[in-house]
Amino acid sequence: MTGVDATVADLGLPGGEQASTGHRPGRGGGHRHPPTALSPVLRGAGRVAWRGSGPALAVTYLSLLVLLPLAALFTNAFSNGWASFWAAVTQPEAVAALELTLWISFAVAAVNSVAGFAIAWVLVRDDFRGKALVGAVIDLPFALPTIVAGLTLLALYGPNSPFHVNLAGTRLGIACALAFVTLPFCVRSVQPVLAELDAESEEAASSLGASHRQVLRRVILPSILPSVLAGAGLAFARAVGEFGSVVLISGNLPFKTEVASSWIYSLSQSDALPAASAVSVVLIAISLLVLVGIGWARRRFEVPDTI
Repeated sequence: MTGVDATVADLGLPGGEQASTGHRPGRGGGHRHPPTALSPVLRGAGRVAWRGSGPALAVTYLSLLVLLPLAALFTNAFSNGWASFWAAVTQPEAVAALELTLWISFAVAAVNSVAGFAIAWVLVRDDFRGKALVGAVIDLPFALPTIVAGLTLLALYGPNSPFHVNLAGTRLGIACALAFVTLPFCVRSVQPVLAELDAESEEAASSLGASHRQVLRRVILPSILPSVLAGAGLAFARAVGEFGSVVLISGNLPFKTEVASSWIYSLSQSDALPAASAVSVVLIAISLLVLVGIGWARRRFEVPDTI
């Protein structure tokens, strides 16, 4: 076989012999083996490794971002023992701040539940010009820094109010600030449920002689009540720990307009970190109980999770 014939044979071209025999090293014409596919064992090991690393990365990130700070907070709260913790959360100013925070948060959540249902109804059932703009305005408290919200409310309802309405240093001013930052929770929790309601049920009830009020009370409200309660719970949990929007308009008057978050800030500024941590633990426990209840209600009544 000549050199040209060997080359043709090595390349496997027509008319040439295969290079299975007589192969001379160094010519680059040996057998070309296809790439070996991964064995099922290796593929299975890769899938197992990925499935194991995904949860591990999620847990690690969650631990660094949430669990470790919470553990440090709890450690600081109980650093001087249970007696010191109990004294910090039961002193008169702390009790007054917690009571004001809880009842005003409950009142705001109740009012926003009604207002949120009405707004969600308009957004779902009515079609009007500027609807997209209204939706964007509703979501504005999610993106707006809360201290900016406090400044806005202070300019609108403060001593220099253009409407001559001064709510600075009053509980009504605190309620307005909390209502502003919690309204989106009440709207967005109800809106998708309203959109998914079966219109045929309402039409059937109307055809049987039910009035609009009866349709609302017996058909619509039972279907959306779990979502309304879920939105109210989220609003309450947010209001309990709100600070930025109320710190300016409240005035932080002890036993009058001082909320729990402001009291915690005052303690931290006085280097009473264990006492501040103790009050913070109480707020965390309240919010956690509310969120656990909301999660149970959503699973129980199959309420969409939209926030």
